[in-house]
Amino acid sequence: MRNNTTGGRSVARGNGRKGSVTGRRSEGRPSQGRPAGRSRYSAAEGSVRNSADESPAKRGYGRTSATGRAAGAGRPGSAGRNGGASRAAGSGRPAGAGRATGAGRNAGASRSYTGRFAKATEAPKPQPVKSAEDGVRLNKFIANSGICSRREADDFIAAGLVSVNGKVVTELGTKVFPADEIRFNGERIRGEEKVYILMNKPKDFVTTVSDPHAEKTVVSLVSGKCKERVYPVGRLDKATTGVLLLTNDGDLAEKLTHPSYEKKKIYHVHLDKNFKQTDLSELLRGITLEDGFIQADAVSYVDEDKTQVGVEIHSGRNRIIRRMFEHLGYKVKKLDRVYFAGLTKKNLRRGQWRFLTEQEVAMLKMGSYE
Repeated sequence: MRNNTTGGRSVARGNGRKGSVTGRRSEGRPSQGRPAGRSRYSAAEGSVRNSADESPAKRGYGRTSATGRAAGAGRPGSAGRNGGASRAAGSGRPAGAGRATGAGRNAGASRSYTGRFAKATEAPKPQPVKSAEDGVRLNKFIANSGICSRREADDFIAAGLVSVNGKVVTELGTKVFPADEIRFNGERIRGEEKVYILMNKPKDFVTTVSDPHAEKTVVSLVSGKCKERVYPVGRLDKATTGVLLLTNDGDLAEKLTHPSYEKKKIYHVHLDKNFKQTDLSELLRGITLEDGFIQADAVSYVDEDKTQVGVEIHSGRNRIIRRMFEHLGYKVKKLDRVYFAGLTKKNLRRGQWRFLTEQEVAMLKMGSYE
């Protein structure tokens, strides 16, 4: 596996041991430590993998057949780990033991910021085809036309901006049929071919379809080259750069942005001063902001002077990364999203975009990513 880190270093489980520079949130396992020189992350992989990450299209998706525990290495009876491999008192993991090659995560590739991709174990199952007589919900039809998401469509319907066959419809749940004429704000809308675009968002572009006060929007970067109307999935603030998905698939956009799904995101954060180990540990334990408790899933130094940090998080709250560091007394000088829902910005320079491959679209629809 290639390494394009900016000097990634090893990651320790939980709040980190003395001398550790990175951490991962503890998930109920006792802190046993590891022998010197061993880490949960391969030194060859580093921490934050910027634009040279291997793409899902190249590597496939899902979990590898070797992930999890090795054959026969489950939890037999109540014996904990297999064959007396419970952790020896005071020894951390026994020298040379750890997780054997092929057992647990792939050898040398314990876990990286690209997620765990491998070949798909099965093709997506075909969905039953509905008859035209069944109709489709009006909000879904609007979302599939590329105007907005389903939730936004409900708001437009309730506001009286949508008409069906010349009559304004405000009842949510209304169904429409192929022969119906649907208009949004006076303009007739039709279903469009689904389009999925991956962009490396540049700085100073607003993630909105239209904003009368915005000089530059991300949609303007694809207009004229993509005939379908697309909109951003989620938001990156004006100063934030990196991985951004645009589509006219309202169902998928809903799935990727709804709080109940909480898709994994990884950010490369540049700070105004060195990030203290104590603050790193605090992010892993969790902090309380004005809108509630928040906890990072993993944190890693990626620069020798410790001003650059990689943060893995699932929350999609507004400006959450900036607010977390501001709460601890740091100013974020630069923020770059390097991973979102299994997608990276490999081979995309700032401001460039491309259409997703069929395999990447299938991965998103199946949820075969972290």
